[in-house]
Amino acid sequence: MFFNGWSAVGRTALFGLIAYIALVAFLRVSGKRTLSMMDPFDFVITTALGSTLAQTILSPGVSLAEGLSAFAILIALQFAVTLLNLNTKFMRHLIKPDPQLLFYRGEFLYDAMKQERVHEVEIRAAVRSQGIASLEEVEAVVLEANSSFSVIKRSDKSPTAMCDIHLRTS
Repeated sequence: MFFNGWSAVGRTALFGLIAYIALVAFLRVSGKRTLSMMDPFDFVITTALGSTLAQTILSPGVSLAEGLSAFAILIALQFAVTLLNLNTKFMRHLIKPDPQLLFYRGEFLYDAMKQERVHEVEIRAAVRSQGIASLEEVEAVVLEANSSFSVIKRSDKSPTAMCDIHLRTS
């Protein structure tokens, strides 16, 4: 079908506008954390919110109240899990992946790279993106919980930014 009538178009437009405004309001109330750089948990929540928005706008069987309730529930659950994550070590370990050291003092850590499914070219690209021309200038490359790479330059000082990174050898 190419056209279901103007009432369907009007419903989609009205629900789309209201659902979008409501979602933006819910996200503002929930705080910056909801829209921060995504780790796997945040990605799942964001995907669920997007799916809920689409269902609310396009599915005639989903009322606006049901869609808005779903937004509120998903954001409230994300907020609750985030609070638990801040306050309990068990939840933090369950939800947030640990940073993974992939390159350390001139050595690619192939076991860690294999576990994280990262290739040398990706590590080299991360180093270049920081404006570093040589791997000899790099103390470490870390795959962070949000899937970004952190590149730490070599320094004469103690690498204190790496205190939460555990060197795993085979």
